Order: sequence, then C-alpha cells, then structure tokens
Amino acid sequence: MATRTSVPDAPAAIPPPTSGCCCSDSVTDLGVPCLQANAMRSPQERNTRLENMTWRIWNLARKKKEFEKEEACRMSKRLPETEKTRADATADMSEDLFEGEKGEDAGDPSVAYGDSTTGSSPKTSSIDKLYIVLISLHGLVRGENMELGRDSDTGGQVKYVVELAKALSSSPGVYRVDLLTRQILAPNFDRSYGEPAELLVPTTGKNSKQERGENSGAYIIRIPFGPKDKYLAKEQLWPFIQEFVDGALSHIVRMSKAIGEEIGFRHPVWPAVIHGHYASAGIAAALLSGSLNLPMAFTGHFLGKDKLEGLLKQGRQTREQINMTYKIMCRIEAEELSLDASEIVIASTRQEIEEQWNLYDGFEVILARKLRARVKRGANCYGRFMPRMVIIPPGVEFGHIIHDFDMDGEEENPSPASEDPPIWSQIMRFFTNPRKPMILAVARPYPEKNITTLVKAFGECRPLRELANLTLIMGNREAISKMHNMSAAVLTSVLTLIDEYDLYGQVAYPKHHKHSEVPDIYRLAARTKGAFVNVAYFEQFGVTLIEAAMNGLPIIATKNGAPVEINQVLNNGLLVDPHDQNAIADALYKLLSDKQLWSRCRENGLKNIHQFSWPEHCKNYLSRILTLGLRSPAIGDREEQSNTRISRRKRIVVVSVDSGSKEDLVRIIRNAIEVIRTQNMSDSTGFVLSTSLTISEIHSLLVPAGMLPTDFDAFICNSGSNIYYPSYSGETPNNSKITFALDQNHQSHIEYRWGGEGLRKYLVKWATSVVERKGRTERQIIFEDPEHSSTYCLAFRVVNPNHLPPLKELRKLMRIQSLRCNALYNHSATRLSVVPIHASRSQALRYLCIRWGIEVPNVAVLVGESGDSDYEELLGGLHRTIILKGEFNIPSNRIHTVRRYPLQDVVALDSSNIINVEGYSTDDLKSALQQMGMLTQ
Repeated sequence: MATRTSVPDAPAAIPPPTSGCCCSDSVTDLGVPCLQANAMRSPQERNTRLENMTWRIWNLARKKKEFEKEEACRMSKRLPETEKTRADATADMSEDLFEGEKGEDAGDPSVAYGDSTTGSSPKTSSIDKLYIVLISLHGLVRGENMELGRDSDTGGQVKYVVELAKALSSSPGVYRVDLLTRQILAPNFDRSYGEPAELLVPTTGKNSKQERGENSGAYIIRIPFGPKDKYLAKEQLWPFIQEFVDGALSHIVRMSKAIGEEIGFRHPVWPAVIHGHYASAGIAAALLSGSLNLPMAFTGHFLGKDKLEGLLKQGRQTREQINMTYKIMCRIEAEELSLDASEIVIASTRQEIEEQWNLYDGFEVILARKLRARVKRGANCYGRFMPRMVIIPPGVEFGHIIHDFDMDGEEENPSPASEDPPIWSQIMRFFTNPRKPMILAVARPYPEKNITTLVKAFGECRPLRELANLTLIMGNREAISKMHNMSAAVLTSVLTLIDEYDLYGQVAYPKHHKHSEVPDIYRLAARTKGAFVNVAYFEQFGVTLIEAAMNGLPIIATKNGAPVEINQVLNNGLLVDPHDQNAIADALYKLLSDKQLWSRCRENGLKNIHQFSWPEHCKNYLSRILTLGLRSPAIGDREEQSNTRISRRKRIVVVSVDSGSKEDLVRIIRNAIEVIRTQNMSDSTGFVLSTSLTISEIHSLLVPAGMLPTDFDAFICNSGSNIYYPSYSGETPNNSKITFALDQNHQSHIEYRWGGEGLRKYLVKWATSVVERKGRTERQIIFEDPEHSSTYCLAFRVVNPNHLPPLKELRKLMRIQSLRCNALYNHSATRLSVVPIHASRSQALRYLCIRWGIEVPNVAVLVGESGDSDYEELLGGLHRTIILKGEFNIPSNRIHTVRRYPLQDVVALDSSNIINVEGYSTDDLKSALQQMGMLTQ
C-alpha cells in the first residue's frame, strides 16, 4: 500500500479542503486566501485573515445545511405524490400479466426499454437512399481542426456528432446526412463557422460523388438564428430555438425535394429520422418532427435533472440561483418534451436509463417494461405511450489506431529517421525525468471533471510521484484571466495545488494542442508505459476512454456512468470512486507498478476495441432507425391549388389575439382587413384566424358582425388541433352557403401518440378530484365539455379559475401516466383544452406555410399583451409578431404566473421580429405592418 505525505506548513486552524462535489470551488475560495494569510509578515494581520476565513467556512457550511434542509423538505412533499401517481399508472397496466412479463422477460432490456432488433427488423442493406438529419446547436462545429476545449460548449459532443455524421454517410443505404447547427458570424471566430454548408470527408472510402450524386455525403448545415454578430453559450440559445426551427424547416423541405429529383423519384425523399442531440436540439427536433410528421430520435448527452441534483447536493446555490445561471428548468422541460415526441431515445449505458432517465416524469422503467410487453402481445395500453430506450455505445474513429508498438508497449521497428510529433516536445519540456510513465488526463477544466482531486491524489502520494509524471490536457487557452469564470477557477486551483505540493518538473499542463495531435498524446503515454485516467464525478459517454484503449493505454476510470460498461467490454483497467483520492492514487500505483497487470490491460483493450468502432455503432443505429413508424408529410402540392386564390398569396396575416373581448377581436379583424384592402393587396395577402374557439363559435362570432368567413383563407381552431378552409358550396356567392372543409392531412400530422378514449377517461376521473373547498363542503370546478370537444381536442369547462391547479402540475401528471398530450388553459382560464402532443397554433401555422409554399418571414402574427397558455409559442420564430397593447387587454391572470421559467428565458422580446403598438386602429395596424415590411408590393 502506498504511503502519503502531507502538505507542509498547513495552518492548524484551517483544515485542508476535502474532496467532493465542490472540491475545486473549496480550493479556489479558501485555499488561495489560506496561502495569502500564511504569507503575511504581521501576526496580527495573519490572525485577522485566518479569523475571517473561519467565519467564511462557518457561513458556507450553515448555508449548505439550510439548502439541504429546504430541498429535503420540498422533496419529502413531492416524492409521495409522484410515487403514488406512478404506482397508479403501473397498477393500471398490471392486470393480465402473462409469465413472460412477470418472470423471464423482466430483466430483458428489449422488454424493459423497448429496444428490440429481433424478428422482422429490416437489414440496413434492404433500403437505399436514406436521408438522415442530425441536430446539435451549441458550440463551435466544423469538420476539420475542431477547437475542442476552446469553450465549455465545444467538447466531446461536438466531436461525437461530427464523427457520427461522417460514419453514417459511409454506411450502406445512406444517401445523405445533414448535421444542422448554428451559423456563427461573430468577430474573433474563424470564418469557417459562418459558411452555410461544409462537406464532411467520410471516414472510409465510399463511392465517389460523381457516382452517387451532387447531394450525397455528409454536410454541416449552418442555420442562422439569434444575434448575427454574437456567439451564444448554450444557456443563451433558448429564446431563439423557434428561429432555428423555421430556418431548418425551409432547408429540409428544399433538400428533400432536391434529393427526390436527383435520384429520379417523383416525390421528395424525406428524412428517415430527425435526431436531436442535447436538450436544446431535442426540442428543435420535436418541433420539426411535428411540423413534418417525421420520426424523431433523441440523445440527451448530459441530462438536466442529473445536473440539478448534483448542484443542489453541493449546497452552494438555491434552485432559483441554479436556474438563473444554467436555465435548468428550460433544459428539463425540453428533455421532457423530447421524451413525449421521440420514438427512440439513444443511451450509451443501461445505468443512464435506470438512474438518470428514471428521474423524469415522462419515463419509468417498470411502466416501460409493462407497456412494451402489452404492445408485443397486442393488449390495450389505454392511450399510454413510452419511447423505446436503445443502448448503443459510442463509436470512435479507428484511423489512428496504433500499429507500431507490440503488446508490451515497445516499438517493433523503430526508425531513426522518423521525427517525434511536435506535441511530444511541448509536453516533455515540463518534466525533470521524461522517461517515467505518464499518467494522462484529457478533460476540460470544469468542476465536474474532478481534475483537482486527481492532482491532490498525485501530490499526496510520494511513491506515485516518484514512479510517474502527470500530464493534464485541459483544452486550449490564451490567458486564464480571459477564460470563463468556472474554467478559470478550476485552472487556478490546479496551479495552486501544483505550487502547494511542489510538483514542478512532474506535472505538464500545455496551453495549446490541436485536435489532430490528441492521438499522438495518447501514443506518448503508451510509449512511456503510462495510463489514462478519467475520474469525473459522472461520465456520460467515456469516448476518451475508448480512444485511450485504441492507442494501447490501460485506464483508471470513475465508477459512475459509462466507464462501468465500457470496462466490462474492454477489461483494460480499474474503476475507482471519484470522491476518494486515496483510492485513485492506489489504483494508479498498482497499475503502473505491476508490469504484468499493465500488459494484460493493454492487450485486452486492443483485442476488444473493435466493438466500439463507428461501423458497428452505425450498424446498430440504422437497424433501429429502420424499425421506426412510417410517417411522412401529407401537405399536398402547391400545383393542386393553382386554380385557387391561395396560389396568388405571397404574405399571410394571422390574427391570434386572445386577451380582449369578442367585440375587440371583431374590430381588430375588420381593421386589419381594411388596411390590406386600402393598400390594394387583397390578392397577394391572405388572412388566417388562429384561436382556441371551435369552428361553430367562429361562425357565430363573424356572421352576426356582418363579416364573411370567406375573407379568411383558413381557420386554425381548437388551439391548433383543427384547420378549416371556408368556401362557397355553389358556383356563385349569391346563391350558395358557406361551408367549412376540415384538413384531413393535418389530422394525420397530429394523431401521433394521441391517447383518445383512454386519455378522455383518465381526464374525466382527474377532473372529479379538482375541487373548491369551503369549510367542510367541496365543489367540483372542472367538467367535461362535449359541445366544444372534437376528435383531437378534449375540452373541459372551468367553473372557478381561481382554484385551478397550475398547468405544470397537470402536464407532470399526464407524463407520469405516459399520456402524451398538450394541455392548455384558454378563454381566460375558463376552459381547459387537451390536444395531441404535436398540435398547437404555432405548429399549425408552420404546416400551412409548407402546404401553401409561403416563407415564414412573410407571415405577420397579431397578438395581445397576454393570451392563452400557448401564448409564448406565438412570439418566437422568423415570422413577424405585432403585440397590440392598450386598455382592451384583459389583465394577465394566473395562467402565466405559474410558468416553470420566466417568459424572457424562452422568448427574445427585444428581437427585431417583434414590435409593440398601442391600440388597434387602422392607422396603428398600417404603421405596424409597414414597419414589418408586410405592405410592400
């Protein structure tokens, strides 16, 4: 067992920082002042500083206990309710279980998570010309010379999605892969990030472009959204997601048609799947999937609830402070929506499913198993749906796999003429004795990567320091003072520890390296018979562990997350508790001092690494994609409408005002139509009324006011669940009546995962539990409203809106029950509407734009100062939004006071696409429409 030395001259009154979730913060906040206090010549000043530090430690400990107490109290109230609801949902599925459900299938992942590739799954070679869309919105994304580690958003996920796109494009049956991301035109960033499209060089030699077609291969497609001259961190992207969706929608429609024409089809080739990576891309993929009626897949990468739980356990921030910093509630809601909309969710390990996804309202392992079993035997699931959880380990590119070393780590045919890679000298210059085995860590300087605990483990174990050197590849940096606060704090902590333990000559921490040099760094560690170490508190993917094994390096890895299952396959190292620095030091010393163990781990890694190749990953991926439901857009063709007035439309004005009286709504409609007519633009500009009203209520609103329904091209009714087109039943308006044609194609778009009668029965049961209490009496306040219901809209009448439960609680309840739907309050909270997950007024508008061939920027939407609970969805996007202000607006009610996050977190209210206007007179509307460019011929 290795012995350790303590840091000399540590102040007696102040204990050294301990390892744990906030170790790096502790070192940063307290370690530096401690050193400064010791450096004071005056005893009085030194004692004063130490006394102040003692009070800081006491205050931090007190705050942490308060946070823990508040969180425990909150969870103690919520957990029993959640568990009871989940138990009820599971009990509904429990009757009639056959033996397979109770026994032998219970531990089968294919039953538990819906991951099944047996039976009638098609082979990947049986279908050709696949078009696949991947989405990853944050960070700096390009195909070559990736700047990994430049900032907190440019890391493993960027590398993963780029390599996935390349590998998929090289797979049999795949025609084109588009990786959609954000276009960045900000100063101080390379111009390549502003290029609209970038062709990715495939990982293997495939058919040449001339043989396959102009549009084949893999591409990075950069969609402009958000401020054009500003780089945005991932926490700042939320208000602009709908802008991305509108831009991506235009690209996908255009590219699908181009591919169809190129390969000789008479119809577009729509994407086989839209795959979102990370929460922000997940909600974007969900909106695109709903707009185009296409299958969706999702990969979470690093889940918000897991991060929130970890931050709360640290006790350094309240829930509100965490949300302000990380926009964590937006992230969690996006992940919940991704669960609602996805057909499959791809995880890297079983642990990710059972311990992370199981934290979410929309997924529960036991219920997932029972639903899957019932689906397999054709039993009724009562309107409940669960996404399939698919375990596919990450892939790595084998282009740099080692060939020049034997299994003992010695060079087989050393060439005296060959030069060492330049990065080797950049690392070796740090070491007094560069021949010692190298312990290598490759991680960005974040607290969760736990680099400071690794340095302390190395610094406090003298035998390990005598045996080996330590190399820390912590991204690229110019100056610590210019780095993000969190990264700067970790780096400062590392440098402080190096000085504290006097590790000069034993630790390398180069400022720069190229992405292409990373394999050379692994090879250097292998040449010295070193080891790769990853002691993150939790490791989601563990791609660096696979890369290390590919280059002949044994590993020491965290026991939390993907490394557990990676090591089960590779069997090339040891797992440790990342909070236990003694265990880390012992494992490193054991691996490096036992040459037989080192050689065995190296040999196992090289022998088994093929299981993590990109071809293997893509084979598994495509086998799942090809089992997804057959869904495609049913939008018709603009040529079908060539004889109608729609073919002449260039712009659309949409009236979506919910915050005024019916009389005000009629006046707004009349004034808007008058403005267009006086500008002689009636032929080129159409009108759409978008509302939560039913079509009969719309008829009763317009006709008595002397207005013709045929003044509108379409009516979006029932909160986006119905679209009607008005027309005359006769040859001329004088001798015919007005009819309303329901858009059946739109109905097919929104029926996905609709719970139907099972959902209705559960809602009726739930409504009876919502009561108003007065003394000992209880009065039900929500009642089913068949008159205002339709096939895809379940309406409920609200007697007393003041006693309504927050909408987020109802949505949580529906998700726990695996009932995938979109619940909203409207009519000033006097009505509850429950519609399909892909039904909404904003989505219906996108559908009409595709169907009519009208660009979204040529649409103006009129809204009030507030509205129904889907109000925020009407504000974002590339369309023009005109907010009508004034006294006619009904004061905002509790519908919008119970959001899980502030409105400004998800809507850019200062966007140039949004303007405010006082009143709704013809002059007010004319001025607003002119300002938005809607009145130009």
